[in-house]
Amino acid sequence: MFLADRWSDFDLMYAGEGEKYERWGEVFLQRPDPQAIWPKNDMEAEQKRGGWPKPHGLYHRSETGGGYWSTERTFPSKWKISYPAVGGKLTFIIEPTGFKHTGLFPEQAVNWDFCGDLIQKAVEQGRKPRILNLFAYTGGATLACSIAGAAEVVHVDASKGMIARAKENINASGLSDHLIRFITEDCSRFVDRELRRERTYDGIIMDPPAYGRGPSGELWKLEDALFPLVQKCAGLLSGQPLFFIINSYTTGLSALVLENILRLAVKPAHGGQAAADELGLPASRMDLILPCGATGRWTPDQGTPGVR
Repeated sequence: MFLADRWSDFDLMYAGEGEKYERWGEVFLQRPDPQAIWPKNDMEAEQKRGGWPKPHGLYHRSETGGGYWSTERTFPSKWKISYPAVGGKLTFIIEPTGFKHTGLFPEQAVNWDFCGDLIQKAVEQGRKPRILNLFAYTGGATLACSIAGAAEVVHVDASKGMIARAKENINASGLSDHLIRFITEDCSRFVDRELRRERTYDGIIMDPPAYGRGPSGELWKLEDALFPLVQKCAGLLSGQPLFFIINSYTTGLSALVLENILRLAVKPAHGGQAAADELGLPASRMDLILPCGATGRWTPDQGTPGVR
């Protein structure tokens, strides 16, 4: 398992009965998680005894879709947390949304470290890595690659709102002088254009949704579109690539599916090896790890440096 266990500003405290209880800096949130199907045991009893504070915010699902937050204790509408990434400290703006999210997926930190390690080693060898981040959301991987020493990061997402938040995170992390290009576009369309331009990248990251639409209404369905997109992206890799990473939160796609896709789409032209596993967050108050999707990783050699 790829375990994100280096956080100090974030803590998954417990999970069970379809919910998880987390600390984000000084703010405690309780929200749904469909993977947590086991009992809570005595977690709520400990909370009532004062074992830890009641949540500031509690998310309630709506039967018609979405949901809402109730305020159990006063907390700010947005605040900041940090992460000790490879190359320096990253700062992220946290803001609970109407769809239970906070603007950051903390389990991805283990992938940030993986990319950061490889980029830092390449820089030490005199290289200037260029990285492409597709479906880049609020920029966690973008920031991690940039602070590790990437000469350029291209950040692509179809949502103007996510691009705006990524820029805020860049500024909060003190990376506004780094070369980061923001592209608001359908990712597949962008890749087609880059192929025509014969541009190449030393590392590619993609974190595609299960379903979605591009800015012009383009329909995306993961099971149908993922392999063709990865196959096209393989044509964007440079002559000395560092990595290709695919993330998936869809429970219907196992880690082995991601590994197979990388083997079939990337290895024929670039060799190397593919590996995949579940992503996980350790629960600090329970003896368990919460599964958080899967990641497939391709590297050009027979080792997997940076795996934590």
